[in-house]
Amino acid sequence: MERFTVEPLRVVDFVEHVRRRPARYSLVDQGSPELPTEILRVVAWDALHRRDGRHGQISVEIGSDLSFTVESDQRPGVDERERLLPGFFGSLLDMFDLQRWAPSAAAALSVRTVIEVWLDGQGYRQELAGMHPTGPREELKTPKPFGTRTTFHLDPSFCGPGDAIAWALRPEELHGEACKEHLSPTTFPIHDLREEAEESLSE
Repeated sequence: MERFTVEPLRVVDFVEHVRRRPARYSLVDQGSPELPTEILRVVAWDALHRRDGRHGQISVEIGSDLSFTVESDQRPGVDERERLLPGFFGSLLDMFDLQRWAPSAAAALSVRTVIEVWLDGQGYRQELAGMHPTGPREELKTPKPFGTRTTFHLDPSFCGPGDAIAWALRPEELHGEACKEHLSPTTFPIHDLREEAEESLSE
């Protein structure tokens, strides 16, 4: 009777899984010039859609070809003592619930992520390298009653040479062609600092 040997199962780390199969998280694979734009799109979509099915308020800022910031009015998760909860990766990232994978996937493809959260006058800021905090949470003054602001610096060694977030993006391009749950289009500001820099150079 022939015998078979079974190799021990290995649990794949989340970061490793995202970097091996980015198309499962951003719809395009490594090597696609659309990857930076797709990462921004899934983060913006995630920030825009609340758990109750409604649209929230967000804004997008594009800092460079491979960096962007998404600000959202999503309410951070809290415990019974109204304290901000750390995310399931041991950081402020993804403090809403375990289904919100988009910010975590974007951080896995980034060399640096800066996240700020605020709730009822209490705010924190934390930096990450990949998925790992580079230091403890820092307290900060809250600009709004609640919300979050996260900046991602995508890994240039993971993206292809010359890859960049698309220029002249419109809200519907980040939100998708249509949202079946909402008949009216959703708009939000998109500030592209690259355009402002080009305008100042041309003056």
